[in-house]
Amino acid sequence: MQILRTRALRGPNLWTRSTAIETIVHCDASEHDIGSGSAFEERLRARFPEVGALLPQGAEQAVSLAHVLEAAARQLQAQAGCRVTFSRTHETVEADTYQVVVEYTEEEVGRRAMLEAEQLIRAALADTPYDTATTLAELRELDQEVRMGPSTRNIIDAALARGIPYRRLTSGSLVQLGWGVKARRIQAAELDMTSAVAESIAQDKDLTKRLLHAAGVPVPLGRPVHDLDDAWSLAQEVGLPVVVKPRDGNQGKGVTVNISSREQLRAAWATALEYGSEVMLERFLPGHDFRLLVVGNQMVAAARREPPQVLGDGEHSVRELVDIVNQDPRRGSGHGTALTKVRLDDIALARLANEGMTPESVPAQGQRVVLRHNANLSTGGSATDVTDDVHPDIAARAVDAAQTIGLHICGVDVICESMLRPLEEQGGGIVEVNAAPGLRMHLSPSFGKPRNVGVPMIDALFPPGEDGRIPVVAVTGTNGKTTTTRLIAHLCSAHGWTTAMTNTDGVYVGGHQIDSGDCSGPKSARNALAHPDTEAAVLECARGGILREGLGFDQCQVAVVTNIGAGDHLGLNYITTVEDVAVLKRVIVQNVAPTGWAVLNAADPHCAAMAHVCPGKVIFFAQDRHHPVMVTHRAQGGRVVYVDEGRIVAAEGSWRESILLRDIPLTHGGLIGFQVDNVMAAVGAAWGTGLPWDTVRRGLASFESSTDSVPGRFNVMDYHGATIIADYGHNPDAIRALVQATQAMPGAHRAVVISGAGDRRDQDITEQTEILGSSFDDVILYQDACQRGRADGEVLALLHKGLQGASRASYVTEVHGEFLAIDHALARLRPGDLCLVLVDQVQESLAHLQQRCQEPHL
Repeated sequence: MQILRTRALRGPNLWTRSTAIETIVHCDASEHDIGSGSAFEERLRARFPEVGALLPQGAEQAVSLAHVLEAAARQLQAQAGCRVTFSRTHETVEADTYQVVVEYTEEEVGRRAMLEAEQLIRAALADTPYDTATTLAELRELDQEVRMGPSTRNIIDAALARGIPYRRLTSGSLVQLGWGVKARRIQAAELDMTSAVAESIAQDKDLTKRLLHAAGVPVPLGRPVHDLDDAWSLAQEVGLPVVVKPRDGNQGKGVTVNISSREQLRAAWATALEYGSEVMLERFLPGHDFRLLVVGNQMVAAARREPPQVLGDGEHSVRELVDIVNQDPRRGSGHGTALTKVRLDDIALARLANEGMTPESVPAQGQRVVLRHNANLSTGGSATDVTDDVHPDIAARAVDAAQTIGLHICGVDVICESMLRPLEEQGGGIVEVNAAPGLRMHLSPSFGKPRNVGVPMIDALFPPGEDGRIPVVAVTGTNGKTTTTRLIAHLCSAHGWTTAMTNTDGVYVGGHQIDSGDCSGPKSARNALAHPDTEAAVLECARGGILREGLGFDQCQVAVVTNIGAGDHLGLNYITTVEDVAVLKRVIVQNVAPTGWAVLNAADPHCAAMAHVCPGKVIFFAQDRHHPVMVTHRAQGGRVVYVDEGRIVAAEGSWRESILLRDIPLTHGGLIGFQVDNVMAAVGAAWGTGLPWDTVRRGLASFESSTDSVPGRFNVMDYHGATIIADYGHNPDAIRALVQATQAMPGAHRAVVISGAGDRRDQDITEQTEILGSSFDDVILYQDACQRGRADGEVLALLHKGLQGASRASYVTEVHGEFLAIDHALARLRPGDLCLVLVDQVQESLAHLQQRCQEPHL
């Protein structure tokens, strides 16, 4: 078994809506069927008993090593605690080659699981040891390291429950919620609306306390101290016992409480300096440690925190009791679990020493041994939910504290005996506020009711009814994608939206190009949706990006499939038939929002068949309104777009809206059939997006087939009385459409300049010149700038082959170089002639043609 390629599908894809690892696997002849109950299977299960079934239930087929790889990679993740359920193995058209697809929740974990599954199989084949326990432990540790912490995850889950899309911006906890102008950002439990000034104040404990005191919020007396003598003097002034902590600390690091002697103060001073450059001393307030969570203007959760501790049983030592406590599956090494493991570190050892104990001491039955003064969960503490017990006055004080500092989400630390009475009555106070509070104690308290605190946080970011989404139109098909994408984007811009557009020419936002090259993939889509000015997005989705990584969005409001025809790029990436192309292209239709629309070409049977997989509704388009699909759909109350008496008509039931073709420059008065199709698709998309018809009519009238609007898409120029048409058509369906369009245009003598893309099949390259040879007098061949794996001259030979027996072509020649081939064709033109130039280097060739057309006639 050999793994040929592995890649991550980070969005909805050919296989699933989930993220997945796709691996190409080559198996030798002997590895196509391992045999049920074979020695290999016994060795595999001995090393990994949890591998489970190697085939889906009810499947009746041979089990290959590729199937074993699938099952092992999936179950390794599952046993490591990852929520994965989907996997699939597909035999490709290439002999002995399989595609193995396994869902993942974290990409690094998914990739590692696939590698470990391969090693497990090799160990079973060679009958060598494999340490499954260590592998699972490493996968768990990696998962905890890279996945979002519980605070961030809870907020994201609350967002998803409201249909708000998200994108993780870093490997940490910085996340974008929503798209474009509606996007908001969070970092853990901190909102983007909170100012850096407020966060800075919260980190300065002395300034925080002074501001709270000035606002009438009860706080313990204290201030920063300069040295030990100053600290001891202040301790005697405010009264022992006292608390010492770093002035700008967090998570309880460096905090020592209940200090009642100078020696204890000396040790606490050293501890505080380990975590900050300045030390703060304040009066120790007796009572319990409470954390109140404030979101906006309300207190949403409260917990009583207990420091890390063990309870003696008269048999086990402190060290053994700590080990027993840490066996709780809720405890982990970081912030990814509900609780954190208790540590016997220097602080714990010092605390034990103060009690006259060591880690080897055996506490008496029922003896409570506290290992730390602070009760932070990050140091091993526990929490009990007390939300329902909080007195309204205490809740109001907590809100006052948060708003005084300027924090929209705030963890307010309170020391008092009880939450049932106002702070002033019991001598309690607020000792600290936290700008990015951990939520674990509220989400998964050790005792009491969990609180879904992510919900009010999302409500603070997005008002009721808002989902952070903007109109998104996805466009795919074999031909016409880019023109349709540009036209839809133009219609959205005519509506006044700042529109982001991605296509094979680049990424544009508000008419400004922000990236160049082929930008029809998911990365460009994500960038367009992340742009802060984007109010609507029109995204071209080419086959390569969907295969390589999936879609760059979770769902779209409108999905447009222009056509499938005879397909394109067949033979690449295991897409070998038109049916394969249709299954791939329909991915955007499968991911239409339930309230959205799919705009489908009714005249193309492969497009029309996609209607049944659309979660939303369907708009069909076709020039012939009598097409059976159109008639049936309209009879059932569906929306249709068609051509009737020189008009494009949109109809639903008895309602109709029409636009004269003569008012749509792109169609040249309806003469160019494929542009009429593209306009109908764009009209359907605008209808599904909800654009006003006056806007649609105005937008269509102002969109021309120029090199600026649609470069390389039927750009018409005049060359001293001859007509030049430049187009990027590179497959037989496109060539047929171009021939049909040019036949409707005048031109007694006709010439064509053509090359061929090397990544097409031989028959596709040959068929292009077969079509052209019957419609053009002059055929000038040139070699594409990029042969895409072909040897020099190989494509030209195939083009010549297609011209054998051509019914019309009387002049055929080869010219080295695209520009020279164009110049050769222009030199043979006379007024009234027509020349079709099938460009390869679009921008460069168009610039060359425009320059030649502007030259004076000699």
